[in-house]
Amino acid sequence: MPAGAKVLPYRSNIPEIAKYTFEAVDPTFYENAKNAGKGLIIGGENYGQGSSREHAALAPMFLGVKAVVVKSFARIHKANLINFGIAPLTFKNGSDYDTISKDDIISFPSFIDDIKKGNEVKAINKTTGKEMIFLHDLTAKSIDILLEGGMLNYTKKIV
Repeated sequence: MPAGAKVLPYRSNIPEIAKYTFEAVDPTFYENAKNAGKGLIIGGENYGQGSSREHAALAPMFLGVKAVVVKSFARIHKANLINFGIAPLTFKNGSDYDTISKDDIISFPSFIDDIKKGNEVKAINKTTGKEMIFLHDLTAKSIDILLEGGMLNYTKKIV
């Protein structure tokens, strides 16, 4: 999410802010994500660095992003992803990053069972047939928050 005067006037207008998601690296991201209705983000090292604002997770959530799979996370951004119901995952094998293309379809055949029973989540690149393992280091509470769709839904459930 870009910072500064370009986006700041829209800070409470999530549909408008979402239009700026990844605009600097992929000007088609917003339209592609909106049209797909769901998806995931593949990223590199220290993903989310400088993105401590909630909007950096809120806008992708609005666009239907369900997971972010990266080589490593910036700490605060990772917490914001969980709070907005987006699964923060890392590559078990970093070289798998290089095998994924922009329009590949990645499926998680047993995501809920996998995330509950351990720290590995099986994924299949349906475009290439390649199987991959993604990792998480979520606490039991973070898993509950994630599976409820984020902190707001989780809080509604327990109150």
